[in-house]
Amino acid sequence: MVRPRIVIVGAGFGGLSAAHALGGADADVTVIDRRNYHLFQPLLYQVATAGLSPAQIASPIRAILRRAANVRVVLGKVSGVNRERRVVRLDDRSEGREIPYDQLVLATGSRHAYFGHDEWESVAPGLKKIDDATSIRRRILTAFEQAEASDSAEARRRLLSFVVIGAGPTGVEMAGSIAELAHVALRHDFRTIDPRDARIVLVEAGARVLPAFPPALSDAAHKALERLHVEVRLGTPVTHCDDGGVTIGSEYVPAETIVWAAGVAASAAGHWLGVEKDRIGRVPVGPDLTVPGHPEIFVIGDTASVAGVDGQPLPGLAPVAKQQGAYVARVLRARLAGKPAPPPFRYRDFGTMATIGRRSAVADFGWLRLDGTLAWLMWGLVHVSFLIGFRNRAIVMLDWIWSYVTFQSGARLITGSEPD
Repeated sequence: MVRPRIVIVGAGFGGLSAAHALGGADADVTVIDRRNYHLFQPLLYQVATAGLSPAQIASPIRAILRRAANVRVVLGKVSGVNRERRVVRLDDRSEGREIPYDQLVLATGSRHAYFGHDEWESVAPGLKKIDDATSIRRRILTAFEQAEASDSAEARRRLLSFVVIGAGPTGVEMAGSIAELAHVALRHDFRTIDPRDARIVLVEAGARVLPAFPPALSDAAHKALERLHVEVRLGTPVTHCDDGGVTIGSEYVPAETIVWAAGVAASAAGHWLGVEKDRIGRVPVGPDLTVPGHPEIFVIGDTASVAGVDGQPLPGLAPVAKQQGAYVARVLRARLAGKPAPPPFRYRDFGTMATIGRRSAVADFGWLRLDGTLAWLMWGLVHVSFLIGFRNRAIVMLDWIWSYVTFQSGARLITGSEPD
């Protein structure tokens, strides 16, 4: 008898959560991802600012799932889905491979969105992959090196100007981390320049930083950024980016390094399925996270549009994806056992956190709102607990804490090819 075939596309938080929960199920599970590692994206900005190395926030997918004998991992890039034939097509240069499925889980995440200005991507990279983080790290560290070697005061000012576009959690964390890199980690490393002269500009088109947080916490984050010497520009959008700087409203700001943290769009999964999508490309799904009319296809994580208790789509956060992945696994296990399906998916919101820098963060748990050192400690504990679920607990925790708190790591390396 042929066992049911479950295919999971994407080994991010949602896909990996589903694969873990299906370990040992009476089905053959295939996990497809274009990379061979699972990445803890919330800490990517620390790789980009030389606080951590890539190996500290990533782990091989095969190692994570090695104890699940019924789960296999396929390295490949998905190019489409044929709903009628129930196959997933891989973009294989040597031959067009197809992987059949009986149940399909699409957990393909999101990508950068430049609001109709895709030409900005080359000069204002976003932060979604390890390659993005190491490229941005190279740009930042190279800017300091070039400023050290330059004899022009004007060139130095441009090289030591860093602009972060978007003041959500990623933008706030990125701006604060660049500021600490300049004011703490690098301050004794140069002889000609003073890294503390660096200008870090955080741009937000809206009225406040961290707009998803309560106003009091947004205000606390704003003040913490200013204490780190970050220049916060609110209420004015970026209207142009080029390799020399950015235009904020009508003002041109020369800057060597620009980081995009202003928006994301869903992956191409909606296009593969040929179904209706929302304005950022997410696929509306039913209460059981399946595509309407296709109960065999689940869409989760950043790719799915799922209404929360307030009627608004759930945010693209790791806890959302993890809970959805675990829920889909319960639905699939119930189907395999011929049992009734579990109740409709409901997200349990345990709170939202963002760090502004070392020993400074904000945390909103609904019933409790914190900022400052206590919030930072809680942020660290929560992130370590997520991070070490698939690595040696004691070693990773100690190494991570030492590297993050002291900056004493080998992460301040300029590697890879020169930026274009």
